[in-house]
Amino acid sequence: MSDKRPGPFFTSLHQYRDPLGRFSIRVPGDWHEYDLDDDRDGVMFSPQGDVPSTYVAVWVNQLGEHVVAEDLEVLREGVERGLTQLDGIEAIDRADEAISNLVKFERVYEFDDGGVRRKRRVWMLYVDTWLMVVIYQGESPEEYEYWLSMGNFALGTFNIPEALWFATDRELAGKRLTEGGEPLTSTSVGDGDSVDTDEVPAEAHS
Repeated sequence: MSDKRPGPFFTSLHQYRDPLGRFSIRVPGDWHEYDLDDDRDGVMFSPQGDVPSTYVAVWVNQLGEHVVAEDLEVLREGVERGLTQLDGIEAIDRADEAISNLVKFERVYEFDDGGVRRKRRVWMLYVDTWLMVVIYQGESPEEYEYWLSMGNFALGTFNIPEALWFATDRELAGKRLTEGGEPLTSTSVGDGDSVDTDEVPAEAHS
């Protein structure tokens, strides 16, 4: 008889829609929902019901100016500088890209957190005047691999509204959508569209 841990298995799906219409994401329906610590604007979902260390989270921050493709190099310096603040960090994979004026970074890495080894996949999306950080973290490298199918599914279903895509279109530069514009409809960012930051949420509270 095998002692291999079964699963994980999807029993249902939940589509979370940001109350302000800035993004949506699908997660397993039986995962717990948490607010982010430090009054950060976003949401976290975890299979753990107490002190979640394995989770999918989205954190949104309003920037003070518009981001364009030419900012990629400067932004990359900030991403790398932030990552060096993590103890024992070991980079596993990375990708940087600009689609029109949408700038994306992806990092997969392991790091030490209070004596525990964690593993993360993080996307950082600079979308016009918004920074959106999308995270899948495993409590340990082993837990990361165990829940990977669900983490990848959640990140692959992350969507931003068409209005934000239009705002990053270089051909429409200067034609910014404002309040009172067309209703927002979701457009998928896609599994290859990436992210990371030095201020990713480490824990949440219910």
